[in-house]
Amino acid sequence: MKKTKGGFYISQVKQLSDRVFQRLLKEDGINDFNGPQGRILYVLWQEDNLPIIEISKRTSLAKTTLTSMLDRMEMAGHIKRNFDTNNRRQILITLTPETRALKNKYEIVSNEMSELFYKDFSDEEITDFEKYLYRIIKNLKEIEE
Repeated sequence: MKKTKGGFYISQVKQLSDRVFQRLLKEDGINDFNGPQGRILYVLWQEDNLPIIEISKRTSLAKTTLTSMLDRMEMAGHIKRNFDTNNRRQILITLTPETRALKNKYEIVSNEMSELFYKDFSDEEITDFEKYLYRIIKNLKEIEE
């Protein structure tokens, strides 16, 4: 295979998009959490009351990283840990009402970020690009598991 730069470009995209997204959140008055915490909140806004292992799968964050982030988010009042009534050994992560209320503001900023991200892309290019990214993720997850 020829020498490629895809991984390098993906790293740059991640770094740049994290900084821009953080700035957009701040401009919209959302200073309560950072970009990686936003990924956790995004998952919980889609489906609340999830076990840590499920959040880890959906965000691709390592369980150890996730646990320390959840500690900080709990101290900041964004989430609560609750025991699963069906399995006392399992802890479920639930959004607080205050954080649940931030969903609409976050979605507005997220949509703005998507517009910036895909500026000058056709719908077909977006579809193809996301298919390729999904294939890369799938390839890497196979190796990780």
